[in-house]
Amino acid sequence: MSKVQAILAQIRPEADFSQSTDFFEEGLLDSFDLVTLVAELDSAYGISIDGMDIVPENFCSVTAIEKLLTGFGVEP
Repeated sequence: MSKVQAILAQIRPEADFSQSTDFFEEGLLDSFDLVTLVAELDSAYGISIDGMDIVPENFCSVTAIEKLLTGFGVEP
């Protein structure tokens, strides 16, 4: 399990994120969860994700989140 998957599992332990292609469309995450996810990623990776990057497209899948993190220069 990747660090991103572990963070997602802490936020919604009942959800199976591994098979999802869009967490929001499939109801695995909501807007409150997104705020929590951003805070957890900021803390875990020592980054600051700003408002311009906080859009569902950047958080809809593990791949999308890892791509965003890579853009911050961190290893997901």
